[in-house]
Amino acid sequence: MPKMKTRRSAAKRFSFTGTGKVKYKKQNLRHILTKKSTKRKRNLRHAGILSSDNEPVIRKKLLPYG
Repeated sequence: MPKMKTRRSAAKRFSFTGTGKVKYKKQNLRHILTKKSTKRKRNLRHAGILSSDNEPVIRKKLLPYG
């Protein structure tokens, strides 16, 4: 059976932590930043951890070898 292909769009957006959780960059920090509060922008800088409900989809279908 041939190898499964990795979805490249998903590979660029998601990565895995050392414990196996799925990490991603939060949205809403690209433009129109003047109306957003400093606290909100500061919290958006940190990586988000994907919920356990969506994790199997990313792991199995999009990043099979991640």
